[in-house]
Amino acid sequence: MATHFIKDPVYGYITISDSQKKLIDSYPMQRLRRIRQLCGSDYVYVGATHCRFSHSLGVSNLAEQLITNLVNKLDLDPIYIEKIKLAGLLHDVGHGPFSHVFETILINDLQKNHEDMTSWLIQESELNSILEETGFDAKEIAKMAVGKSGRKGELFLDQIISSAVDVDSMDYIIRDSHFSGAEYGFVDIFRLLYTMEVINGNLAINLNALSTLESFILARYESFKSIYFHKTSRAVQIMLEQALHKAKEDLGLNSFNQPDDYLKWDDYTAWSALLKNPLSRPIIERIARRQLLKVAYEQTSMVKQELFPSLLNKESIRNQIKVEIAEEANVNPEFIWIDVPNLPTVPYFLSINLEPMEIPVFQKSKTGEKKIMNLTELSGVINVLRGYLNIMRVYTLENFRNHVRKAAEKVLGASPIG
Repeated sequence: MATHFIKDPVYGYITISDSQKKLIDSYPMQRLRRIRQLCGSDYVYVGATHCRFSHSLGVSNLAEQLITNLVNKLDLDPIYIEKIKLAGLLHDVGHGPFSHVFETILINDLQKNHEDMTSWLIQESELNSILEETGFDAKEIAKMAVGKSGRKGELFLDQIISSAVDVDSMDYIIRDSHFSGAEYGFVDIFRLLYTMEVINGNLAINLNALSTLESFILARYESFKSIYFHKTSRAVQIMLEQALHKAKEDLGLNSFNQPDDYLKWDDYTAWSALLKNPLSRPIIERIARRQLLKVAYEQTSMVKQELFPSLLNKESIRNQIKVEIAEEANVNPEFIWIDVPNLPTVPYFLSINLEPMEIPVFQKSKTGEKKIMNLTELSGVINVLRGYLNIMRVYTLENFRNHVRKAAEKVLGASPIG
């Protein structure tokens, strides 16, 4: 099997196999070059223009490192290495234009998410035939790509790509930090990879790597707070979501009968179509001129609040609060937006739970016995971060900002920001 090389700015040279190369050269994978990894973040961090394509290569690379380590320790069939590499490569192929911003349409209109679209594309697009030609079962790879193969006694195969400390989050934290320049992602992830083992069919991290795990948790927290939930990034995302919603019927963005209907949409084609559509054009023109929404009110806490965030997740509740604020401010409700961080338009919203309790850590005795440990009892740093990052913001147009701020404080209570 021939080996090919790709120069990656994060890891240096990445080696790829013939089967990977055939998938990389397919249209569904090449489309990811035209989907930004961090939609809207380049309005804050000018270098954050990297794409889903490079992230997918990075995930595949880390998946190979981890599964190779496990294969050597567990005497697994080496075929798992190639399967996991392919699954990691394809794990994000189902993302729509503007990445997670498109998730709202998928969820609300199609009752699906990008993982469902990933499974669909792997099995129904040209990816299927490429996998079959190279000797792999498309259905199996589709399940592994989204962490849902559910093999009895081998859950670690899913956890490599989808878990509390998976290769997906390892790559995006390091890659997003690198390209944004925010510098939160300087974590020795390879120490985590090489100290992972399988206990009772699940991935676990050796206690020897505790300090590295603490660094990873801190980097994840800072990245969520300063990159993914940045108020300006979210302003762009909210505006794009609104534009997509207004034009979705005209553009057919909520009905996909075959893979090509979906694959034709990327950041470029969607932006162009939204700019031409009379319903969405005014919003896109404002984004193009950086005339963005402004935060009028914000509340942030690390306390686990079951009721408040769950209520705000309901669109009807958000609309009710929006109407109350609008009436108090004497502003049209159309010019007020309530944003909470665990809505599906937020990048990596499925990882919003910052609770680290689910990360298994083990200690190996002198006799070689592996004992699972309670992470929060071992680490004061992680124990402090046992919370949830709750952010609630009220956005409006700049000329309504003061009126909406005063109204929001009456409806929601005093805001800690000026």
